[in-house]
Amino acid sequence: MKQCITLVLFALVFTSCKSELKNDFVSVSGRKILVNETPYIIKGICYHPVPIGSDSVDFTNLTQDLALMIEAGINTIRVYAPIEDVKVLDEINDAGIKVIIGFGYNQAGKNDILSGTFINYVNTFKSHKAILMWELGNEYNYHPEWFDGDIKNWYKAMNNAAGLIHENDKNHPTTTAHGELPDALVLSMSQNIDVWGMNVYRWDNPEGIFSEWKAISNKPMYLSEAGGDSYMTITKAGFEKGINEKAQAAATLKILQKSFGNTEINSGVTLFSFTDGWWKSGSNTTQDMGGWAPNSSGVPYDGTPNEEFWGIVDIDRKKKEAYTVVKEHYLNLNKQSN
Repeated sequence: MKQCITLVLFALVFTSCKSELKNDFVSVSGRKILVNETPYIIKGICYHPVPIGSDSVDFTNLTQDLALMIEAGINTIRVYAPIEDVKVLDEINDAGIKVIIGFGYNQAGKNDILSGTFINYVNTFKSHKAILMWELGNEYNYHPEWFDGDIKNWYKAMNNAAGLIHENDKNHPTTTAHGELPDALVLSMSQNIDVWGMNVYRWDNPEGIFSEWKAISNKPMYLSEAGGDSYMTITKAGFEKGINEKAQAAATLKILQKSFGNTEINSGVTLFSFTDGWWKSGSNTTQDMGGWAPNSSGVPYDGTPNEEFWGIVDIDRKKKEAYTVVKEHYLNLNKQSN
């Protein structure tokens, strides 16, 4: 009988250990992001699916979207707000894709940094295999008006939030999506950020950011946003005014080439964006020209961020020419790593 009990207890412990091993351990070593101690390169896309006629995220098309992402070799998606439905996270994980979960500062007390409720989300989902990193803020450095006119208030809050994550979750790094290169003061105030994401729009060549980052930090970095839209406000650089998928595809190719040609410093990119967003400018039932984004003069090739034309697929999930560029580049990277 004692032998039987011992065997049962051993089986329970062994099963428990196997279960724990299923949860990926994400860490940082030097300039590298590691998943289960293996270097991880982000071949990613920003994902904020909003259907026609709405201004809210909706995952109704998730299965179709994930199939398109798998086909394109995408291994990471970046979302701007927490995914609260565990079934959505489960399906993303089943697709072999990881998620960078973004937290806002002031979201009326819902999973936000101001109220501190974000940590409840972290503790709820920190064991989910889909999670890659926890992201604090998106380009908040462009908005000191949100922090009593002093952006240092944001960096203090961000650093404190990152520290709280470290206390509660030892298995996932903290990150942020900073608008362009942070300066020395920002870095000194943000010691608890493990990986620096940077939203970089420098025409079709972000290469300079890598040497600039190398000179000021030894931490990992990645491009949390980069890319171009498929609408030309003017005729320029050999691309005609109007809807122009060739301009977007050309910019995307050059950005990817420069990004993944510098992986000794850069851990990858989450291109902006997966699908067009009709909610951003004018009526959310039509695709409108226009839109605005801070520090956007570097958008290729017209210097204008036509906010509703950034998808590599359109609102109906029709592939644009940029999708083919992403697919060819990401799949080629996958072959090189095998």
